[in-house]
Amino acid sequence: MGYVACRDDSKVKKQDAPALCDLRLCKDGPIRNGHIGQRPPPINPERLKDFVEEDYLNGDVKTWEMKIVSRNEELLGDALSLVPQSSSRISLSSHNKLIRFEDISAAAFKIQSGVQKTPCMYSRLSKLYGVDIYLKKEFLQYTGSVKERGVLYLLTSLPQDQQRKGVIVASDGNFSMAVAYHASELRIPVFVIMSTSTSPARVKTCREYGAMVISYGTTAKDSQMHARRLAQENGYLYLEEEDSAVYLSGLGTMGLEMYEQVPKLDAVIFPAGGHCGLLAGSAAALKHLNPRISVIGVESESFPVLQQSLKAGHPAEDQACNNHHFYGDVSGLCFGSNSLQLTGKLVDKVVAVSEEDVLISMLRLLEYERATVDAEGAIGLAALVAGKLPELKGKRVAIAICSGNVDLHLLQRCIARALTLESRVCRFSLVISDSPADVSKLLEVLAREEARVLDIRQERTFVTSELFTVEVTCTVETRDKIHTAQLRNALLERYPTAAWTER
Repeated sequence: MGYVACRDDSKVKKQDAPALCDLRLCKDGPIRNGHIGQRPPPINPERLKDFVEEDYLNGDVKTWEMKIVSRNEELLGDALSLVPQSSSRISLSSHNKLIRFEDISAAAFKIQSGVQKTPCMYSRLSKLYGVDIYLKKEFLQYTGSVKERGVLYLLTSLPQDQQRKGVIVASDGNFSMAVAYHASELRIPVFVIMSTSTSPARVKTCREYGAMVISYGTTAKDSQMHARRLAQENGYLYLEEEDSAVYLSGLGTMGLEMYEQVPKLDAVIFPAGGHCGLLAGSAAALKHLNPRISVIGVESESFPVLQQSLKAGHPAEDQACNNHHFYGDVSGLCFGSNSLQLTGKLVDKVVAVSEEDVLISMLRLLEYERATVDAEGAIGLAALVAGKLPELKGKRVAIAICSGNVDLHLLQRCIARALTLESRVCRFSLVISDSPADVSKLLEVLAREEARVLDIRQERTFVTSELFTVEVTCTVETRDKIHTAQLRNALLERYPTAAWTER
């Protein structure tokens, strides 16, 4: 999962290096270090010297490529057919075994004191959609994300010498936030490399969790290259969100909890997309406990990477998402074959929803559950909002609300757009006489129809009407589509030339 560096002096022999750099992540499977190439020019790591031994900083750095192979384990359930891998992608996760239920149980025991057992509660949304909905509120974790489960199990499985040296990650997503917090709690030196375009609020939060945050490069690729370089130079372990057995087992503990918290489950809905580790890991737990539970994944229809990967039989790599700031980790590329194998074997259905459905889902959760979530957290409910799962009518369904890390400015835009999509915020323009009396009459009509005025503007210069007239543009809020239709009819009856702005 990264580079390990060892000091090159007379006290350390080259043949002894593998013993000093033991990378046995855990008993769950072998790992493979990243690609070994020419050592880049030395950098000045003075900013990091408080976190590592100075000997490692000043001496030459040598790296070894290691491949540790563990004994074969019995796969979960039936033997799974291998999914061919793309030759253009090298992933350490491809060298790990698939997880078993025992792996998930062991992870649940090990992380139980470090993460919250979040509630899975009956929702008022049930009456709205004709489904018994139970919401697993993973956004209540300390860092607001389910990623804590996999990250904590991953960090606690590291050997002590690697914990002493530290870990480094290059991401601005939930994974890096979870690494920052739990590594600090475990007293593991942690460094987070973020691009200069990262939200200042996210940088601040990551620092408050205890990580040393370094802004570098204008793109995520620049940050990742810099992080790998620091890892090679200083002996840190470069962590990347991969589908290793350890990480998937940690994520799978959420499925275990959902089964315990909601008896007689008929179906469970998870976010999918490229980063489908939560879907795969939880499906492994649920299908072992009750094979009749339907496991469903939901992804964006503008970025259906999981559906395309399942159809092709290998992780899709040729798509690019231009809306990463909204979809977050759901928009990532498929990061490994282990998750893909488990998904293809254990997941019953994968559906795609539109951006509009996700926005309305965010609004529903805010109004009915007082839950502030991002697109990744709302996409599961969006499948019911869009009517993509009619077979679940009358069934008992649990939905993973797995992330609540949305920037405030983005949340404001999302809610405003969702209200417009539902015709609960609308805008119209009309021309009236330029006198206070006529403006007052317009406001009287709006008051009589119980519409709330959000904004009113008057334009006198850039109009083509008579000189002593004014164009008035109003933005109003209504209860629902029926109320909007009633207001529109009332205005057209009084002002036949009124023009409505279509969304």
